[in-house]
Amino acid sequence: MGTEAIFFTVFLLCIAAILIFDLGILNPKKHEVGFKEALIWTIVWFSLAMGFYFFLTHYAHIIHGINDIEGLQAFNELYKHKMDFEGMEYPAALSHYNSKVALQYLTGFFIEYSLSADNLFVILLIFRSFGVARKNYKQILIWGILGAVIMRFTFIFLGAALIHEFHWILYVFGAFLIFSGIKMLLSKEAGETDIKPENHPLVKFVSKFIAIFPRNIKGTFAFKHKTEKKFYVTPLFIVLLVVEFSDLIFAIDSVPAIFSITLDPYIVFFANIFAILGLRSLFFLLERVVNLFHLLGYGLAILLIFIGVKLIFEDWFASIGLTSEKSLFVILGILAISILASIVFPAKPKEKIAH
Repeated sequence: MGTEAIFFTVFLLCIAAILIFDLGILNPKKHEVGFKEALIWTIVWFSLAMGFYFFLTHYAHIIHGINDIEGLQAFNELYKHKMDFEGMEYPAALSHYNSKVALQYLTGFFIEYSLSADNLFVILLIFRSFGVARKNYKQILIWGILGAVIMRFTFIFLGAALIHEFHWILYVFGAFLIFSGIKMLLSKEAGETDIKPENHPLVKFVSKFIAIFPRNIKGTFAFKHKTEKKFYVTPLFIVLLVVEFSDLIFAIDSVPAIFSITLDPYIVFFANIFAILGLRSLFFLLERVVNLFHLLGYGLAILLIFIGVKLIFEDWFASIGLTSEKSLFVILGILAISILASIVFPAKPKEKIAH
């Protein structure tokens, strides 16, 4: 087993162990997640993400098993890091490499974390539109997040392989991000949607192949009817499908966005994982303060446009000195301004999401 496979396996095992406690896989008792519990786990996941950043600042090289200057140069060229090791001894070059990769991870994490916030607003709308009981939120989010991890893993490494073979795909990604950002800016509520369960295309499609029971049965996703001897899925299962489908759509936006920061699929995956795994706890926080940040959707739209332009004109941005550090400040600035503007200019009653 190679160095990358060993590191990747250990990373996944550590994440799985933490997930067992966070998601309650060993004790899946249905309960309404309170503000205190959500806040604690949001802090835990964010702290772990920051901890991994500091780990990378010293040990990013062990991901690929780099142990000499030739290895640094090889991966610098492979993933187009554009680092200059000229005149550096191995220890100095190694420190430079680790700090740059760690910064790429950190920038990618904040991109994914901020874009995921918009996805959480959509999930909240899905829950409310389908009339999901709050005690079932946790159950759906558990399976939704696990599904998201699998989809992101497939999407990231497939995308990395395609980019390695066909670099021009980055320009397609960039154009798509710009289109998505403009579309979000021009939408009525910058990301809000009016979801009608009976008209949702996914619901119509599933109903052609699977019998859907008209109501939920003890919070289960599927069951076999005792008298009819027929297999049914419940509305909760349809909600789960819609949540997974929405994450797939958002992954099409967010994954190309982080490829504008780094082409290393492992760093892209690590940033995605820490952003996604903190979503459940973040959801229960945002659920209670959603109306405070009604302008965040516009900030995310501008963020998508900025990242798309940077992806297409990467060389030009580099020539004017827009480094990874400065890009991170731009991203944080856009988010901070949209949040501050939401507080200074609160939403009118008619703009708030109905309960």
